[in-house]
Amino acid sequence: MSVNKPVTTRNVTRRSLFTLAAAAGVGVVGACSNDAATTRTAASPSSPVRRVGPTDPLVRRTEAGRPGSGRTIGAALNATAMSTRIGGAPVQTWGYNRGLPGPLLRSRVGDTLAVAQHNGLPEATSMHFHGLALRNDMDGVPALTQAATAPGAAFTATFKTAHPGTYWYHSHMELQRDRALYGPLIVDDPHEPLPYDAEWVVLLDDWLDGIDGRTPAIQAATLSKGMGSTGSGRSGMSGMSGMSGGGSSTASPFLGSDGGDVNYPLHLVNGRDPLDPEVFRAKAGQRVRIRLINSAGDTAYRVGIPGVRLTVTHTDGFPVVHQEVDALVLGMGERFDVLVTVPDHPVPLTVLAEGKTGRTFAILDAGRGRRPTAASVPTRLGGKVIGARMTAADPSVRLAPKEADVTHTLAMTGSMSRYDWGINGRRYDESDPFASAVDIRAGHRVRLDFANRTMMWHPMHLHGHTFQVGATGPRKDTVVVKPMETVSVFFDADNPGQWLTHCHNAYHAARGMMAVVSYVQ
Repeated sequence: MSVNKPVTTRNVTRRSLFTLAAAAGVGVVGACSNDAATTRTAASPSSPVRRVGPTDPLVRRTEAGRPGSGRTIGAALNATAMSTRIGGAPVQTWGYNRGLPGPLLRSRVGDTLAVAQHNGLPEATSMHFHGLALRNDMDGVPALTQAATAPGAAFTATFKTAHPGTYWYHSHMELQRDRALYGPLIVDDPHEPLPYDAEWVVLLDDWLDGIDGRTPAIQAATLSKGMGSTGSGRSGMSGMSGMSGGGSSTASPFLGSDGGDVNYPLHLVNGRDPLDPEVFRAKAGQRVRIRLINSAGDTAYRVGIPGVRLTVTHTDGFPVVHQEVDALVLGMGERFDVLVTVPDHPVPLTVLAEGKTGRTFAILDAGRGRRPTAASVPTRLGGKVIGARMTAADPSVRLAPKEADVTHTLAMTGSMSRYDWGINGRRYDESDPFASAVDIRAGHRVRLDFANRTMMWHPMHLHGHTFQVGATGPRKDTVVVKPMETVSVFFDADNPGQWLTHCHNAYHAARGMMAVVSYVQ
């Protein structure tokens, strides 16, 4: 299914699922079902501060103050078990609307997006809208911003889309995300300044679910025993003309270590594997905007089109100073927008698993000539290769110079040998989310120092905000932090609530590399 076809739009009425806590006027949901949501105090046991919970009137006032178009875009997403074909064989997995990936959600700046979610899975689920500065009670983090949606239940997330860009949605049950529970979300600028003729939305993914008896849960159980004794559970898949994920990992200068903990049997572009690649048709000479989204669980990707230069225009939805490159490296959760001029012959959009073996491709089909095949796809991409931190924010979105009002260090801790990931030495506990919270106040300029104290790289993601990397770096919501490295990011605290920050490696997050950035009064 092409991700370039939006779901049918319609008006959807939001269900109200929250009540204000009577005493404090705030609440943090801690139930397992939206239909049985309960509230509890938003104060940490170790601190008397009043936390701004997701049902606080300040959250509603902030949402009301965002510019609005008066238009509501409705979408319906049904999370369900499904069957698909991957690697030439049938596979059982979970997805949205029985598609891989889920359908494209699309709105314009100022529109209200109303996403009706039905849970047809045998376990609770949730939905996070990655990269959007949305209202806190729609952020999709179970036991923090709202309750998870129980099997057979439904929930409608309703929020304004305030900033244009390339985003995506996915389950925030981390191991569910490593199935097919994800899809693209685009917010269009009604005054789009970029000139282009066509658009290609490209989601990259690593895949193991349903292949050789593997599932994300089985993989997580293997990893939890510790890497020292069990290895990484890596396995390959034959018959893919050298395109599989089998084999050993190698060090990457962009990651500062090997590629990850899991060698996946397959890598996908828009849900398609190398035996049946995605084909995007265009005319020679056209200018195409490619929106790249890394939705993988454990794999960074190097992406390029041999012989075709990429003009980088955006990272994580925000414009950057344009530059021409030969290839890009994206960590999990990161996005790039690029412009390409279509050549007069078919070319492969080449996708290499960074720091791992394994590759895949899609086809940009134009002009005359033979289409690329799996055997003809390059095994390396050289020339000028950059990661997102090698870009600079466009002056139009650069933060105004200001001293930070507060600085917090978020140390990524843990080890591969025990597979015991955490932040500031503590594994996140959903039953006590504020145990390691860092407190901020509305109106402050906040500095976060992501300090990696491990020998593994981590793509760190902050919900509900975009930050600036350093003084002039890109505006982002996800940033790669290499081993034993500290990356300082800055943001203005303008979206009250309780917001998760975490590693976007699905297996690191599932093992506890998460913490709360907490608005207090």
